[in-house]
Amino acid sequence: MPDIIHRIGVENATPEQVYTALTTLDGLAGWWAEKTTGSTDTGGVIEFRFRVGGFDMKVLAADPARHVRWEVVAGPDEWLGTTVSWHLRQEGDYTIVLFAHEGWREPVEFMSHCSTKWAVFLVSLKQLLETGEGAPDPRDLPISDWH
Repeated sequence: MPDIIHRIGVENATPEQVYTALTTLDGLAGWWAEKTTGSTDTGGVIEFRFRVGGFDMKVLAADPARHVRWEVVAGPDEWLGTTVSWHLRQEGDYTIVLFAHEGWREPVEFMSHCSTKWAVFLVSLKQLLETGEGAPDPRDLPISDWH
């Protein structure tokens, strides 16, 4: 199965700070989707709503300052059953974020779009932690007619 993978470095942010941005409603609303609700506890479901749709993610794992993993339980057919994960580690002045959106059934055009949008939102995460202001939906960078 094909996967989307990305790597970013967040300067002058600890793994704990990055973890907080990935595991709290305020953190997630600060870089991914302003309309974020639900439970970020392991086993909980987080609802992300965008101007063009939304996703529900079940929290599968949350290892403080190290790893976060979700399963897509509602959203586009192509996303159902896929998983989204972040692995965090400190390297000098950077927290390295290894991102994966795994388990796509096939590499369709929508996967290409999502890969680019994930990159846009990972830059938003980096901006939030480095400058105090991210660019979550609906203030994110549109990349095509799909948004």
